[in-house]
Amino acid sequence: MAYIPVIGKSIRRQLEAREEEILSPYACLNKNSAGRMRVETDDESDIRMPFERDRDRITHSKTFRRLKHKTQVFLAPAGDHYRTRLTHVLEVSQIARTIASALCLNGPLTEAIALGHDLGHTPFGHAGEATLNELHPSGFRHYVHSLRVVDILEHKGKGLNLTFEVRNGIVKHSKGRNDIFPENTSELAVTLEGQVVRVADIIAYVNHDMDDALRAGILKENDLPADIRMVIGERHSKRIGAMVRDLIVETLQAGDGRIHVSEKMLRAITDLRMFLYENVYRYYRVHNEFEKAQRIIRDLYSYFMENGPGRFDGNQWEPEGSETWSDEKQAHRHVCDFIAGMTDRYAMRIYDQIFLPKAWNALR
Repeated sequence: MAYIPVIGKSIRRQLEAREEEILSPYACLNKNSAGRMRVETDDESDIRMPFERDRDRITHSKTFRRLKHKTQVFLAPAGDHYRTRLTHVLEVSQIARTIASALCLNGPLTEAIALGHDLGHTPFGHAGEATLNELHPSGFRHYVHSLRVVDILEHKGKGLNLTFEVRNGIVKHSKGRNDIFPENTSELAVTLEGQVVRVADIIAYVNHDMDDALRAGILKENDLPADIRMVIGERHSKRIGAMVRDLIVETLQAGDGRIHVSEKMLRAITDLRMFLYENVYRYYRVHNEFEKAQRIIRDLYSYFMENGPGRFDGNQWEPEGSETWSDEKQAHRHVCDFIAGMTDRYAMRIYDQIFLPKAWNALR
């Protein structure tokens, strides 16, 4: 019999009861959330659960919309079919939702973390991140900045006021080149949903980066070592399916509230990551474009630090008179936030306006 909420009772209370009845004992229930940074008045007319509201706040944010013009691997690609940061988070979200559904975990929580996990990424992908990490005195990590975006920068400085579980999943999603399953469990999200997103992020990018590299002509299908192909398959969809299926089966068989992957699959994913680092991310054409992007970031950073705040009116960058920053620490923070929030094309457009000469078009 289909589940039909009883009219006259709180739909949200009924949804909470259904969560408790259906979800795994290891799932994070809405009613057990640690709450938000700022207490909000509960609106009984809103049928959405807290994690659903978080997901909606993220997808309606300006920062989320800008992801469509931020680099994944290939900088400002001319081709329409290369991944951007936005398509990446959507693929992570779908993979994570598939896993969460099979494990009877909280789907909206999983989705909210997945959609928000890369909000702090810079223009030009990891090239921009590495450059800001060099320039900002306190360093720069996109996962930490993602938390700054949702806590402070969005909604005109008010932040999105997300739940603790979503915020924790966002800041704990990244692993860089470190182990997928670290020995130090403090590096993992406190919820199983957050841990699912961490692995879904890897599954998504090793597969779509491989796909984009094939599209770009950097790789051929047979370039992938045979021992990896034997485990994960020959085609894009087969590779994702094999990884997701292995994780689900191994985790359900263990039944201990932790994420598991078989040894052969873990080795294949790890080897595939290293293969991509050596043959795609360090490929000379990709690396050369990264160096150009880093120059743009460095020049913009130096200019804003030297010339103080300003504004871009859509056609021309205009410094605010002769104003300078009153505090160097504040200057670094504002400049870093400003540049990190740029899209690739916005950064290039401002660079063009500030540094490239313009033809003199005055008539006499």
